[in-house]
Amino acid sequence: MPSTLQSAPEGRPRLLVVDDDALITDTLSFALGAEFEVHACDSRQHAIELLRQLPEAPQLALVDLGLPPTPHAPDQGFLLIADLLAHAPGMRIFVLSGQSDAAHARHARALGAAEFIAKPCDPAALKKVLARALAVRSIELKRARRAEELIGQSPALMKLKSQLAQFADSPFPVLIEGESGSGKELVAQSLHRLSARADKPYYALNCAAIAPTLVEPTLFGYAKGAFTGALANKSGYFEDARDGTLFLDEIGELPLEMQAKLLRVLENGEYQRVGETTSRVSGARVIAASNRDLRQEVRRGAFRADLYHRLSVFTLGVPPLREMEADKLLLLEHYRRFYAEQSGAQPFSLDEAAERRWLAYPFPGNVRELRNIVIRLGTKHAGRRLSPAELEPEFDVESAAAPPASAGAGDLTEQALRHLERSRGIRLDEMLQAVERGYIEAALRLTRGNVSQAAKLLGVNRTTLYSRMNSPEDKDS
Repeated sequence: MPSTLQSAPEGRPRLLVVDDDALITDTLSFALGAEFEVHACDSRQHAIELLRQLPEAPQLALVDLGLPPTPHAPDQGFLLIADLLAHAPGMRIFVLSGQSDAAHARHARALGAAEFIAKPCDPAALKKVLARALAVRSIELKRARRAEELIGQSPALMKLKSQLAQFADSPFPVLIEGESGSGKELVAQSLHRLSARADKPYYALNCAAIAPTLVEPTLFGYAKGAFTGALANKSGYFEDARDGTLFLDEIGELPLEMQAKLLRVLENGEYQRVGETTSRVSGARVIAASNRDLRQEVRRGAFRADLYHRLSVFTLGVPPLREMEADKLLLLEHYRRFYAEQSGAQPFSLDEAAERRWLAYPFPGNVRELRNIVIRLGTKHAGRRLSPAELEPEFDVESAAAPPASAGAGDLTEQALRHLERSRGIRLDEMLQAVERGYIEAALRLTRGNVSQAAKLLGVNRTTLYSRMNSPEDKDS
C-alpha cells in the first residue's frame, strides 16, 4: 500500500500512522488530516522505507502492535518502536491495539512509546492526546537546546564523567557503547562541550535514519551533476564540521562500502565529494555510537575490523539505569521539576514506599523510559503525593521480572509479595517458565533474531538456547 499524504499548509506537524488495516489508516487520515500531515503505512518495512525518504522525520507516530508478523520477527509492532526511536529519538510514539493488554502496554512504554491507545479510538480524544504530545515535544526541544549535564553521582556515572574529562581534548575518535535509551548522544555532546572544540561546529548524523544511497553525499558532499537531482555543488558534514565534531550515531548501520571510505577519512583526513576527483581534508573529530556489540558484528562480517579498531581508540560505556542506584531519584527530581516548570503544573512527589519501589525498578528502557514515566505521572497526578499503587501501572514488570544485579534479596521478596497479593496464588513452575520465555524473547529482539548474540546476552551457549526456545520445560544448561 503506498504512503498516503494529505496536502497540508506550511508548518503542519507530520504524523506517521502504521496499521495493516486500510480502514483504520483511511479513517485516521481523514479524521486527523485537518491538523496533521498524515503519512500512512501498512507494515514495519514500509514505515522504515518511508522515513528514509522524508526530508524530516514525523514528530508523532501511531503504531499498531498487531502488525503482520514475519517468520523470524513475530513482534513487528514492538520492533518498529525501536526502529522509529533509532531513526528519530525525539519522536513521540503512541501504540494502538485492539486488545487492552496491560502487559503489552507497559512493554511498549518501556521500549520508548509515550502512551497506549486502545482501538477503536475516538478521533476527538485522539486529537487532544496528540496536541498534548506536541506540547511535550516542544518542551523537549527547549531542553535539548540547553547545555545538559550528565545527572548522577553513582560510581558508574562518576567513572564515565572522569573518562569524559580525560578523553575530551584528544583528537582521536571515541566509540560510545550503551543500551537504547541510555543517553549516548548526550555523552557525545558532553565530549564536544568539554573539549577545546566547544566553540566549533557540532554535527550529528544518525546512520540508521538515512537511506544507504544518501550516506556518501551527506557525509562528503557532491558536485553539480554528480547524480540526478544534484543541481548545485553541496558540502557534506565533514566539510561543514571543519575543525569541530562529527557524531555518527548507530554506526553499526553504516553500509560496508561506506565503512571503507570512512576509514580513509579517519586515517588521513582525506575525502572526495561525490562526482569530484579532487581530494579535500577534514579536521573534524569523529565520535561514533552504537547499541550493538560491534565486536560481535566484526566476527560475523557485518562491520570492518580495521574500522572498529580505528573508531575505538577510546571507548566509553554508558551505564544502564539499573546500575545507577540512587541516581534514579536524582533523575526523577530533575525531570519532574523541569516538566512541571515548563507546563505550569505542580510537580508530583513520591511517598517513602513509592521511592523504594522506584529504586527497585530496573528501568529496562533506561533514561528514556524514566523520562516518559515522569511525563505521564506529571500529567495524571499533578501536585499529588503518590504511593506504589500509582507507579505499578507504569512499570513493565513482566519484562523486568528478575531483580537488577545490584538488588538484594529484600527487593526480590518485596516484588514477590506484591505479586502474590495481587494474584492470590500462583503456579511457581509456570511463572519461572514465563520469566525465562520473556528473557529469551527480549534477547532475540535486542539482537534482531541473532541466536548466537542472544545466547551471549543470556549467559548460555547457543545449543542450550535453541533447546529452551523449542522446549520451555528443558532446564538443562
